[in-house]
Amino acid sequence: MNIDELKELFEKSHCILGEGAVIERLRRNSDFELDPHIVNSAFIYDEHKRAALAKIYQEYMDIGRDYDLPLLLSTPTWRASRLRIKDAGYEAKDVNADNFRFLDALRKNCGEYGKKIIISGLMSCKGDAYAPGDALSTDEAREFHQWQADKLADSGVDFTLAATLPALDEAKGLALALAGAGKPYVISFIARPEGTMLDGTPLKKAIAAIDDAVSPKPLAYMLNCTHASFTKAALMHETNSSSMVRTRVIGLFANTAALSPEDLNNSSDLVEEDPETFGRQVAELNSSPGLKMLGGCCGTDERHIKALASRLALKK
Repeated sequence: MNIDELKELFEKSHCILGEGAVIERLRRNSDFELDPHIVNSAFIYDEHKRAALAKIYQEYMDIGRDYDLPLLLSTPTWRASRLRIKDAGYEAKDVNADNFRFLDALRKNCGEYGKKIIISGLMSCKGDAYAPGDALSTDEAREFHQWQADKLADSGVDFTLAATLPALDEAKGLALALAGAGKPYVISFIARPEGTMLDGTPLKKAIAAIDDAVSPKPLAYMLNCTHASFTKAALMHETNSSSMVRTRVIGLFANTAALSPEDLNNSSDLVEEDPETFGRQVAELNSSPGLKMLGGCCGTDERHIKALASRLALKK
């Protein structure tokens, strides 16, 4: 899709269903070991792991098709930076493009419904997404992330998505890299209920800073790895949010734990919310504050996405 087609999709669609957790579902399965460097990006090169990955994505595609909702899937490239690929020993592979081709093949197998599936090229910050103090400077981030941004843009993804971002400086550098890659792109923060990024930057300041500094600016913004209740509080915050924020932020990939990022990161057990509760709370954000792209993050699986889809379908 080009930028005009994406803008039209975002503007005309009442809601777009997002996938649920992928990495965390694999982590829960004792049959699989995630790579310490690139996590699940190399699963496509192993027949057994590839099948497990395909099964998760297929479940989300089946739900989207059953409820006739546009669906957003993201490539399994969250940690597929040039440095991490080298450290994992996969330099000879075109990891980012191969993961897009893997998802695109699944999309093509969906027949007519495949036309409603959007594929984003996923990337994130260099280090711990819950440690804003470790984030790169803007210049460092642009240089570090440019290679992966280019690889994903060239692979054929519909747009690129930089997600789970805790700090403004690295988010700005990522935006510059993605803008330079020439594809439409979306920036997604982790947010606190107080309406800030994890580094304390108010959402209205963060979005204005990126929009003012980067050309072309992001197609839109999202929040992810944030509970639905935290998201609503953040977007409606009297001081740190604004009507501009509520216009520019179009989606949420929600987790199931109403915990601070620090508590969530330190939790040894999965905090799992009842699927119906999750579906209701996330779907309510479609009405107020009007989020259009809604899916799941940590703690979710096909049950949560089905519960969400059943409610979103009623709003079409």
